[in-house]
Amino acid sequence: MAAGKGGNPSKEAKAAAKAARKKASKERRQQLWQAFQMQRKEDKLLLPLMIGVFVGVTVLFLVIGLIFGVQWYLLPIGLIGGALGAFILFGRRVQNNVYAKADGQAGAAAWALDNLQGKWRVSPGIAATTQLDAVHRVVGQPGVILIGEGSPQRVKSLLAQEKKKVARLVGDTPIYDIIIGNDANQVPLKELQRYLTKLPRNIDTKRMDLIEGRLSALATRGGPALPKGPLPNGAKMRGVQRSIRRR
Repeated sequence: MAAGKGGNPSKEAKAAAKAARKKASKERRQQLWQAFQMQRKEDKLLLPLMIGVFVGVTVLFLVIGLIFGVQWYLLPIGLIGGALGAFILFGRRVQNNVYAKADGQAGAAAWALDNLQGKWRVSPGIAATTQLDAVHRVVGQPGVILIGEGSPQRVKSLLAQEKKKVARLVGDTPIYDIIIGNDANQVPLKELQRYLTKLPRNIDTKRMDLIEGRLSALATRGGPALPKGPLPNGAKMRGVQRSIRRR
């Protein structure tokens, strides 16, 4: 960025930065609007539910205000709260819709892990078969998590092999292994992120870095290149999530 006198940004640089922010904001609004239109076409309950949440929250605040004689103070808060509630509902229904479409597709777990927020070290596709079964590795505060997707019979074998390799390098650090699916003892795709965040915190960041350094030396053994991850019908979930968090 160009600087003017005293090292301060020049007017041109400030104007350029302002223009860039405006452009980014416009793109986020367009993305949200496109996501809303797509979801509304597929989810007939979306608009009625959003309106219901908006009206319900607003009326609740208004009634509380009437009881205490401060309705004109609480009404604006109710309007803001209703809009926020409707927006949160929209985000969750979009997310559920995308996960439902991604469920069962090759690379779905890798895509879900790519959207993890926080201090997670994700290594997708550390092992795979020609049938696109795969094992992904995540290093986080719980320890090492191995996530398998594909045929449970084949994935179990892959998980066992990777668990042996990892155990030789991580000492007493906990190792978790899970299979993505909707059967007993499996973790549904839409609940994967929640499952990981609920695991106990066993190690600190320094230990995570040390373990990741050791595991990075493990060479990926064979297998075809995996899809980057499904994005059904052009739904860019990561962009939508980022936009929602910024609102």
